[in-house]
Amino acid sequence: MVESERHVGGTITLEHRYYITSLTEQVTQFAQAVREHWSIENGQHWVLDIAFREDKQRMRIQNPAENAAILRRMALNLLKQEKTVKLRIKSERKLCGRKNEYLLRVLYAGLQQV
Repeated sequence: MVESERHVGGTITLEHRYYITSLTEQVTQFAQAVREHWSIENGQHWVLDIAFREDKQRMRIQNPAENAAILRRMALNLLKQEKTVKLRIKSERKLCGRKNEYLLRVLYAGLQQV
């Protein structure tokens, strides 16, 4: 069990999360694994929400919603791999829509990783 404490403004909330694990080592190893999981989850979710407005999406039927989520994550990964332009992900996404040359550069950067 992990107890997490969150401070937002003057409000403190406690949350309990339960995990099943085969880790037999120290508690510190388990705590590190939990922190790494949540840092990745929070970091990716924040970028997807800010750059792609994922939380505003209204698709609720299973297949279209899952397909759109996969495409957003693919686009995010492609944008992260293209290193020639130093902009926020949201600005890079919009630049892809305005400049075909940049869109091709982003797609080509993704092909280089294959």
